[in-house]
Amino acid sequence: MTVRILGTGSALPQTTVTNDDLSKIMDTSDEWIRTRTGIGTRHLAKEETTASLSVEAACRALENSGVSAQELDFIIVGTVTGDNITPSCACTVQAALGADRAAAFDINAACSGFLFALHTAYAYIHAGIYRTGLIIGAEVLSRIMDWTDRSTCVLFGDGAGAAVVRADETGLLGFEQGSDGEKGVVLSCPGRPNNNPLVSNPTDLRFVHMDGQEVYKFAVTTVPASIARVLEKTKTAPQDVRWFVLHQANVRIIHSVEKRLKAGEEKFPVNLDHCANTSAASVPILLDEMNQKGMLSRGDKIVLSGFGAGLTWGTALLEW
Repeated sequence: MTVRILGTGSALPQTTVTNDDLSKIMDTSDEWIRTRTGIGTRHLAKEETTASLSVEAACRALENSGVSAQELDFIIVGTVTGDNITPSCACTVQAALGADRAAAFDINAACSGFLFALHTAYAYIHAGIYRTGLIIGAEVLSRIMDWTDRSTCVLFGDGAGAAVVRADETGLLGFEQGSDGEKGVVLSCPGRPNNNPLVSNPTDLRFVHMDGQEVYKFAVTTVPASIARVLEKTKTAPQDVRWFVLHQANVRIIHSVEKRLKAGEEKFPVNLDHCANTSAASVPILLDEMNQKGMLSRGDKIVLSGFGAGLTWGTALLEW
């Protein structure tokens, strides 16, 4: 028994911010951002929150799948930008949906969060513990960006993507996930420092720090190797894969992976031009866009791959 995706949904903040908009508040340009990343616009939250975007995406996924909230056994949200330390985003989603039968919790695996959630869903379902679940990748990254750091803040956007999954005879065919904590410092965001009667610390805001070159080197080597291992394990040739749905970090990374796998550029859909890097949300948002456009057909073999802070990575081969 494996896990199958029954339906998808996504949600983006209403406000769109272009590269030209950013050039008015920092020393950058549309050409500089576009040529280096492939990003043209991104959605940034004003009234929206990680939970509100998650709920919107979840409702659409439930509608698309024909599954009711009361049928859900579990809800897993992959995020590094939950609105609260506690309750978890997943518990907030559970309450909003009225999914009172579902166990709910968050996973922090950064840009790999949706893949880690999918693999966790598989473990529950394969073990016979649960049958039906909701997995979400959601971020409001704009709240942890330093908007004076032009090398980093221009890369990211906000949004949420969701999928309803259920036990089935086909679906997830193979997967792997991994972590390299020794290199975690190259993409990090500090949390609260110790602050108690023994230690006094300022309560200054703390933002994402990224060593772009190191992250790039990690991605262009680790991602194709991970995909190759999953394909080898499942005895699947790259030519037999209909779509490679990668985390939308940088168009140069995507092109590099495509060249290493020799699978054909047309098999690597991209939406970072209008969504930017939405971390855990990027894979499910792109998957939902493809689903809504009718690009996914029954029986298609699809590779999903996420990679990012931790450092973490996760790859899945599934049959639609």
